[in-house]
Parts: sequence; C-alpha cells; structure tokens
Amino acid sequence: MSWFEHNFWTLVLAVASVFGSVIALLHLLLRHHDYRSAAFWTALVVFTPLIGPLLYLFLGINILRRSGRRYRSGMNEPWRDPVPEHPLPVTDTESCAMQEHQQLARTLDRISRFSHTLGNHFDILHNGDEAMPRMLEAIRDAKQSISLASYIFEATGIGAEFVTELSKAVKRGVQVRVMVDDAGTRYSWPPVVEALTQAGVTARRFMPNHLILRLITMNLRNHRKILVVDGRKAFTGGMNIREGNMVARSPAHPVHDLHFEVTGPCVAQIQRVFAEDWAFCTGEGLEGPLWFPKLAATGSTTAIGIVDGPDEDLEVMPAAFFAALNAAREEVKIITPYFLPNGVLMAALRLCAIRGVKVSILTPAENNIPFVGWAARTLYPDLLAVGCRIYESPPPFDHSKLFIIDGVWSFVGSTNWDPRSLRLNFEFNLACHDAELCQRLAEEMDAKLASSREITREVLENTPVGQRLRNGFARLFIPAL
Repeated sequence: MSWFEHNFWTLVLAVASVFGSVIALLHLLLRHHDYRSAAFWTALVVFTPLIGPLLYLFLGINILRRSGRRYRSGMNEPWRDPVPEHPLPVTDTESCAMQEHQQLARTLDRISRFSHTLGNHFDILHNGDEAMPRMLEAIRDAKQSISLASYIFEATGIGAEFVTELSKAVKRGVQVRVMVDDAGTRYSWPPVVEALTQAGVTARRFMPNHLILRLITMNLRNHRKILVVDGRKAFTGGMNIREGNMVARSPAHPVHDLHFEVTGPCVAQIQRVFAEDWAFCTGEGLEGPLWFPKLAATGSTTAIGIVDGPDEDLEVMPAAFFAALNAAREEVKIITPYFLPNGVLMAALRLCAIRGVKVSILTPAENNIPFVGWAARTLYPDLLAVGCRIYESPPPFDHSKLFIIDGVWSFVGSTNWDPRSLRLNFEFNLACHDAELCQRLAEEMDAKLASSREITREVLENTPVGQRLRNGFARLFIPAL
C-alpha cells in the first residue's frame, strides 16, 4: 500500500478542514457585523479546525438570518400599520419625565410595524393553574375562530385537555389553526401535531426541516405564545402548554410563569402576527371579519405590538429595549429566566444606574439551563459596580418575563434577555403604557423579591474558585447561547 493510500482519509480531513476554515473566515469577514460574536467565531474556527467551521455552519447567526429571509421569500411585504404623521401622545403633562415617555411612545411607533392602540385591558394570570383554565374556557366559548401558536405544546397532561377542546371546537364548526415550533415539538412524546391532526384539527409545525436542513436552521425557532379566540380575546406571554406549569398538580419539574389575557384593539395586532406566521408556514391567508372583527375599547391601557425575528424584523426587540432604558428616569425592573444581554443593553443598564435610575434584576438561582446561569453570573460585577441590584429567586424555576420602566411603561411577552431571544428567535411582546397595570406588575415582582436572595459583590467574591472558573468558561460561549 502506497503512502498516499495509507494516508488518504487523513489528507481528505486536512483538505476539508482547511477549505471549511477558509470559507467560514471569508463569511465572517464579509457578512458578520457583530464584532464580538465575529471574534468568538474566528477564534473557534482558527483554533479548532474542522469542528469550528461545522459549529459555525450549524450555529452561525448570519446564516440563520439569511435562512429566515429565504424561508419568508414567498410572502409579500409583511403587514404594517401606517406610521401616523403625529405620533400618539401618551400624556399632556409637560414634566421632563413625561416628555421622555412621550418620546418613547414616538420611538416605539417607528421601531414597530404597528401603531399604538387605545382602550385595552390586561388580566395577569399566575402559572398554568390560572392561565390554562382561562384559555380552555375561551376555547370552549369560541364561536368563529381560534388561532393558537406555542413554542412547546405537550400532547399529554394539560396539553391533552387542549387537544380535546380544540377538537370539540372543530366539530362545532369553529375554524381552528394551530402552529407549534418544530424544535418545540421535540420536548415531549408523542408529538402534539400528530395528535391534533388525528383529532381533526388543522395543525402545522413551524419550519419542519429534517436532517442537515434542521441542523443548519435549528436556532430559527418560533418562540411566540399566542391564543386568539374569535379575534376578540387573546392570551400571550411566556407560558408554554406543558404540565410543568400546573404547579398545583405537583409536577415532576414545576415552573412558575406569568401569562396575560388581553382584550381591546391590540388583539388585532396579536392576530396579525399569528396570521403572518401561518401564511409563512402554509401559504394560507387569514383575513376578513372571521379573524379580524371590529374591536371596541375594553380598558385604559395603551399598547403596541413589537415583532422580532431573524428576518426583516431582525433586532427590533433589542432596539425597543434600548429605547426604553434610555427613556428611564426613575426605576427599571426586570424579571427574566435567562439574563445574557448583549453589549449595548449592558451599557444601557449601566448608564441607567449611573444616571441615578434604580435598576433591579431578578433571575433564577437554579437555571433549567445551567450553562446559561453560570455565564450570567460573570456579567453581574459590571452591573453591581455602578449600583444595579441583582436578585436570584429560589426554586422552582421561574420562567416569568417582565420589564417595567418608571412605573408607567411595561413590556410583556415571550422575549428573554439572551442572544437567542434577542437575535435568533421569532418573538412577540406588547409594550404597554398604563400606570395601574405597572403597579400590578411591580407588586408581582416585589412578591418574588421577598423570597429571593440579593447577589452582592461580597457574595461573588466568596464564590469558590472552581465555580468561578466554570462560570468564566461558560462566558466564552455567550454568543452561541
């Protein structure tokens, strides 16, 4: 056997490694605009031949962005509210703080594809114990249409009850459309889409690619949670349809969460987001009074939908968060299960504290993704140094998401403060202007803080060296988390 034959596969791997590294580096230089992330991927490609380029292929952010655009290429321009000539004022008060709030309203009106809506009402629902029965009741009362989108939708436990009620709705003549993220269906067995289809419900997976295509686009996830009944009542927030949310049933892995029942004109925006995603996946348009009836005011909350995703809506949510932090003059309150903000939002949080704004952040002490929790702790020192206060909530794991500014503005929805939510996932939040709603949300956070532990610089300094090394290692992978 010749030397060439003996070393054939070694040469093939070497050539593939060099070729893959060159292609990956060219792509990084030409397409990757986030310099911190680009530096991470460059180091990985250079120092881990073959493995680095493969990881970049599967997890590379810019590839995902182009994939998202390509996947939507068959659609027309997504629906947009016309931007009004005179942005909606949120107050007539001339104080400096109120002027900042009005400027934030104007900014959000331009960042978002939607415009502010008046006269909405929000009910806060705690855990699945409150949210799921209300959602099931709404499905039972449906007369015309049901739109349901979820990242995770289990076919067993509480999920089985949803399958049953959705099937009954179809038999009553209600038009039902259900969409579940393809990656989310893999969290449980059997897959719920098959169970829904067998029950007569029209259901689809979001981006149901397979094998290599699924690996390349596995981070393009629809993380939105939307239920709209008859186009008049909506449920949204961060809660998946899974047994773990039913805390009173003592599940094996309980999860605390908050969800919201919404009525009023902004329900049309929530429905529109679902309709876009449904057309995106199936080509079917959902239009007319069956899905979009005329809506009257039901409350006093001003709300605007913020749509975010790795396509034409890329980084809309972090821009909205940055604008809100920039407008803050008194207090910022954040609850998030995953706290890995990008450099811009980290700087904005620090500047808030430097300006004298009270910044409070609550995140779980024991994360359901430990690697994320370890990396998050390495970000604490920079925030604590300027006066931000950070708390960790005890188990069970808290999946709630809240963002409150000056006791007037609040963001509720599906977005986490991590790279996946802020750049990769398809997300949806509602930005709300209502002091009374903010007061109720602040009370929710205060109740959680009462049982939480404040993390100080002394606590971090007393962390064992082994844990600090572990956390530092996890920090290296923040761009890919």
